[in-house]
Amino acid sequence: MLVAGIKSRPVYTGLTIQPRARRHIFALEGEGAKALLDQQPALDETALSRSEILYVARGSQGTGLDEALRRLGADMFFTAPTIATLLFRLKGSLATAHMGTRLYLSGTEGFIGQAMLVALDYGMDHASVITEHRGSLARRVQCVHCKGVTDDVTTSPFACSHCGLTLLVRDHYSRRLAAFQGVNIDAEEPGSAPDPEELFL
Repeated sequence: MLVAGIKSRPVYTGLTIQPRARRHIFALEGEGAKALLDQQPALDETALSRSEILYVARGSQGTGLDEALRRLGADMFFTAPTIATLLFRLKGSLATAHMGTRLYLSGTEGFIGQAMLVALDYGMDHASVITEHRGSLARRVQCVHCKGVTDDVTTSPFACSHCGLTLLVRDHYSRRLAAFQGVNIDAEEPGSAPDPEELFL
């Protein structure tokens, strides 16, 4: 049911610590914390003294990842109650960032996309932001018909949470919207949509 071969699909290269960075900002969601914890051998005292960790637990609450991150001993550590709060804090961090700051993002695709939007708003090139996907494959999808965005979509097709149309989730990704595109699958023959498939777990 997916449309293959679309080049706009994001590629996540994985977190690697850039030792020459003047400042490291890590924005992490849920299991994205594990991406940073896996980099502990590269996080020496100097790197940690120049690091800021922003974390929102989401689906991993109660698993102790927040405490494991805190124990790393970064210069700054902030636990956010929601993604929106983390993104607000990230805006503040990037507003005062200097040349040589590296941004690292890890979590679900929806989170990475939203955090990437913040980075782009502050003049960072998307290719310079280091990303790693961790956690659910659920997608953030924009209905191309009503322009509503639905988070955590795991099936295709699915009913738009805004207009109710049955949408095929395409692999076409809009960096500007931080969302995949959903198009009406049964526009010409209403009611002919195939059964939903769990594709993004």
